[in-house]
Amino acid sequence: MSAVPKLSRRSRWVVPAGVVAAVAAVGIASAITVAQAAPALPPRTPAQLLAAVAGPGSVPPLTGTVVETASLGIPQLPGSQNPTQITSLLAGSHTVKVWYDGSRRMRLAVPVPMGETDFIRNGTTAWLWQSSSDSVTRILLPKHQAGAREPVMPRTPLTPQQAAKQVLAAVGPSTRVTTEANVTVAGQAAYQLVLAPKSSSSLIGKITIALDAQHLTVPLRVQVFAKNAATPAFQVGYTSISFVTPAASNFEFTPPAGAKVHTVGSALPSGWTGYAPQQGMHSGLRVIGKDWTSVVVLPAAALSEVAGPGNAAGVAGQAARSASGGGGQLNGAAVLGAMLGAAHPVHGAWGSGRLLHTSLVSMLITNGHVLIGAVTPSALYAAAAHVR
Repeated sequence: MSAVPKLSRRSRWVVPAGVVAAVAAVGIASAITVAQAAPALPPRTPAQLLAAVAGPGSVPPLTGTVVETASLGIPQLPGSQNPTQITSLLAGSHTVKVWYDGSRRMRLAVPVPMGETDFIRNGTTAWLWQSSSDSVTRILLPKHQAGAREPVMPRTPLTPQQAAKQVLAAVGPSTRVTTEANVTVAGQAAYQLVLAPKSSSSLIGKITIALDAQHLTVPLRVQVFAKNAATPAFQVGYTSISFVTPAASNFEFTPPAGAKVHTVGSALPSGWTGYAPQQGMHSGLRVIGKDWTSVVVLPAAALSEVAGPGNAAGVAGQAARSASGGGGQLNGAAVLGAMLGAAHPVHGAWGSGRLLHTSLVSMLITNGHVLIGAVTPSALYAAAAHVR
């Protein structure tokens, strides 16, 4: 969906957005992939498909169910069962129900333990309803001005549209663009666009984007493969989709009796992306390299801030909740401890630290910094040599 959402080039590398976009994820194949004969479709060149999905074309109204599956191969992290929690993006499988009727009328419903989180936008008013905490955030949005970027949604599990937008931001001289055999996703015939990094320093083998054959502006599925892997490490895609206009009632919302309602204006809540470029930016963030070999550098303290409460910069996303879905705050130190426990000591001319390395992501923790990228450990070490 053209407005779901548009991230700035820099903000897509913020932790955890960087963990989703650059790290986007190591994991297992889910029920999204079903063996079927390749549908017969009119031939399209890679350039034609790339132009269609990256262009300004409109997205038709639709309803559907999206499943995201990811696993970084690290120990269970606190909060990973809650799809509104940042750490959930690194492991497990999550479902999002989608209703879309243009950039100003949309709804996402995310099941959480013992409840549901809903984001609803209808014109200049948006609502975030979190049943686990019985809380409602009402967002009063300014009228859209020509050329201005639309406010978008809170951080939730990715949709194929979001994932495709982030992936396409890396397309350039460093990317090899091809096609693979046509596929069927959620009952829809689709073309398969393939993006692969040219650099040997990237841990990503390829990323495939399945585009609906009748609506080329609609990505149906995005899959991330580690190098030499036959199955996707991460994938997000529709398990069902219907190109029909959702009923108007889907975009209506009345706060439940007794719910705590908090109203905000143009300043979006922590963890949202929107028209303020600094939203979601950590003040100490630095990026070394570009595109597929970008390495995010953060102060070491930022790692606990990612999952802990009280993060004014918005890096921590929506209010951190315990994995049980209750009102407890997630302990950032617990997340840091789990990640440190999975890392092993390393040292070199650049200094010393602890390395967490999987098939698709490397993270180096030094005394003063955290370096993260979908790159080889040697690429992290080279970046660490430039960090002071």
